[in-house]
This record gives sequence, C-alpha cells and structure tokens, in this order.
Amino acid sequence: MTAFVLVSGPFTGGWVWDEVAERLRRAGAAAYPVTLTGMAGDERAGTQTETDLETHIGDVLRAIDEAGTGPDAGEVVLVGHDYGIHPVLGAADRRAGRIARVVYLDAGLPGDGDPASAFVPDPTAVGRAGADGLVPPPSGAEWARWGSTEGLSAADLARLDRLAAPQPVRTLTQPLRLTGSPFDRPTTGVLCTANGPGISGVEMLLAAGPPRFRVLASPTVTFFELETGHWPMLSAPGPLAEALLGAAADEGVRLSVPETASPFEGGGFLLDVPERPSERHGPIDLYLPEAEGPRPAVLFVHGGPVSPDQKPTPRDSAFFQGYGRYVAGLGVVGVTLDHRLYGLADYPHAAGDLARALELLRTDPRVDPDRIALWIFSGGGLLAADWLAAPPPWLRCVALNYPVLAPLSDWRQVDARFRPAEALTAASPPVVLTRAGLEHPPFQETVDAFLAVAERTGAEVELIDVPLAHHGFEAIDHLPETREAVTRAAASVVRHLTAGR
Repeated sequence: MTAFVLVSGPFTGGWVWDEVAERLRRAGAAAYPVTLTGMAGDERAGTQTETDLETHIGDVLRAIDEAGTGPDAGEVVLVGHDYGIHPVLGAADRRAGRIARVVYLDAGLPGDGDPASAFVPDPTAVGRAGADGLVPPPSGAEWARWGSTEGLSAADLARLDRLAAPQPVRTLTQPLRLTGSPFDRPTTGVLCTANGPGISGVEMLLAAGPPRFRVLASPTVTFFELETGHWPMLSAPGPLAEALLGAAADEGVRLSVPETASPFEGGGFLLDVPERPSERHGPIDLYLPEAEGPRPAVLFVHGGPVSPDQKPTPRDSAFFQGYGRYVAGLGVVGVTLDHRLYGLADYPHAAGDLARALELLRTDPRVDPDRIALWIFSGGGLLAADWLAAPPPWLRCVALNYPVLAPLSDWRQVDARFRPAEALTAASPPVVLTRAGLEHPPFQETVDAFLAVAERTGAEVELIDVPLAHHGFEAIDHLPETREAVTRAAASVVRHLTAGR
C-alpha cells in the first residue's frame, strides 16, 4: 500500500487536504495529512514563536514513521506544497531509505542552505512578522499574493480565511540543510498552469537555462500539469489525487535535454572572425579596434541566471569572444562582462555590476565616454529597464537579442524595478531588437508586450526578425539568415554610435 504524507504550504494545516486524502483512500492508498507545529488554526498556534524549519522537519519525520509501521506499510510518497517542500526535503534527507518519491506541488526548487523566504510566493512575508515572531495570514483578496486563486469558490476562500494560522517567521528564515541532492530519489513535479508556466516552461529551462536545471531531465523525474490555481487541493481535488496516484506509479511526462546547446556551451560563434587579443580590467574584457583615438564602445551583457561555478564564464565563452572581436573589427571597442545574475533575486546585484562596468569603461582613455551602447541577451533583458527609464545622454542605443522583457508569471523573486516594458517611453534610447522566430512562447509573450508599448508610446524600436532562429541562435543556428541578422544588428548599433560625429 502506498502511503502519501501530505504537507501543505504556509498558513494552512492538514485540513486543506481533506478531499484529496479521501480520494486517495478510496483508491486503496493510505493518506497522512500533516498539520505542522503552530499551524493548527486555533489559539494554540499563537504560542509557537520558537517554531522553526527544523521543528516542521520533525513533524514530517513523525508522519513518515507512522506511515511506515504496521502490517500494510508500503512505499512512502512525500508531497510538499509551496513552503511544504522545505520540511519535506529535510525529512526525505533524514529518512532516505524510506522515501519512494518526493512530489513538488506548485513548489520551488530549494537546495542546501536555502531559506524558504527565497521561494515562497510573497517575498515580503518576513518583513510583516510581528514582535511575536509570527507572520499574519492573508485574508480575502490578499490570498492572491500567495498564488493564483483561480478555481477557488467563495466558500473555499472563506474556509481559508476561517482556518488560516499565523506562520512562525523562523520557518521561513532558517536555511534548509541537506546532506545530498534533492534529486537523489524519484521526483515528480505537479505544475499548476493558472499560477505559472507548465511543462513547456520546464522545457524552456532545459533549452536555455543554466546547466543545473538539467537534473529535471533525469529519467527518475516526471511531471504533471493541472489547469488550476495555486491551491489545487481545494480547487481540483480529483485531478490532483489522480496526479498523485500517477506519480506513485512512476507515470507522468519525462523530459530530455534538447540537442541545442546553451550559448556558453555551443561550438563557437556563427561568424568567422579573426583572432584578436583582449585586455582584462577587473570584471570587463576589452577588444580594441586598430583605429586611433577614443572610440565608441559596445558593452555586451549576458543573460541568465547562470551558475556561479559555470566554466567557461560568459566573457570567456566563444559566444561573447566572437561578439567582442566582431565589433572591434567594425571600428568600435567590444566589451564583455561577467555579472552576478546567479538567481532570480540577483537582478539588483547584476544591475550594480553593470553600472560599475559602464563607469569603469567610460574612464578608459581609448573609449569615447559619450558614445556607449548596451547589447543585452536573453534573461539579461530585464536589466535594460534602468537604462530605458532614465537614459544618460552618452547611451546611444540598446540592442536586445531574444530578450526576456518582463518577469514570467512565476518569477516572483524578481524585484519590481526590472520591468523594461513599463520603463519604455519615447525618451528611451533607440532599441535594436532581434527576435527569434522559434522563441520559447513565454519569452515571446514578453517581447510582444514590449512592442505594443513601443507602438503606443512612439519609442524607437528597430525589429530584426529571424524566422528560423532559436533562442541563443548564435551558438546553434549557423544559417545565412542568422549571420545576416547579426551583421545587420551590429551595423545598426555602430550607426547609432557614430551618428552626428
């Protein structure tokens, strides 16, 4: 008999699983909904100010031990919803031999050392903790801050309001400690598509994201989608129970790593450019043209997030070395940069790195400080917001290749400042936007929204379409039309840099 240990997200207790647990039991499984310490929803919950993540891990361990006793004891499947994945992973790490599978139910992907505050839907929660060390629960429309409420009836929302309990803040701030990988055992992701990307979004990560996400293509990892909001145990208990039973049976969609490589792992730059030495100055590398006198410069800004341990780093990759050498051959200084976009919460760090790199670049005597362009790629596109909103006079244009121009629906960790479409106005510098025809749909939606704003505001945007190109095409699509797109975009950037000289 499969035993499901069900751990809910913040502010809720075992009661939230009532209908799902009943359906699992009718299907012949055992179900153990867990009410974590302090989450009972009664007066005792307010006395749990010392409760932390380790307390909740202990609660799950006791449920595992209960599920694993008796004559009918069978495989244990741990299910963690939202915050609940943190105590689930902690308990699975300590009872590795007892756990048949871990199910991430609309949850993040924390690892060793990560606090839950970096993954819960509302990143401001910790700041709302009172002197008693408790985060007050949301009510009414406030539940939407914690995820889509699509599918919830008025009675469901009223029940959430009535039974919600304050969340002990230390459960959100104490780091998760693991001795192994969360993926050392079979794993299933259940994605709620009304709250964020579904399986296609995971495929996008495998195609264009950091290599660390490739674990999601392991043969022991499966996926299910539910067309509902963030609380499927209330809005879709039947489909959720079916998905959990399917997960226990090793069913679901399995993914594979696409043949297309990431830009930093590709076979080289798509243009044949001569070798040219570079000079390293702290975070930037300069590729200098042969022309005399101060020259305009193009600073290339990589996308991400990337792993801090990634080798080669972006500026050492053939991809960005090729771009630096190419524009130097056109008579301008090519500049490459490594910045610290290691996670979705790191955009402020990356923006600071970019600003400091520009300041350093403009002090070089071989660079014309009044003629600078930015050329930004992929997930780095969000960094364009600062420069579109308040452009300095020396910024002559912003080029964007297959950019992400708004946070995706589940990128809740991205600071509100990084919204290029909202920053774009008629006063923004000229934009040269290269659009890949085979772009990932969620990325393409952000580009479409950006172009709609450009049309409405009269902002200057030159659009270069490459119908047969994929995201990161310079490394993987060495075609005549992709080569033409790069040469056309570079010519446009140089034209903006040299206009009026």
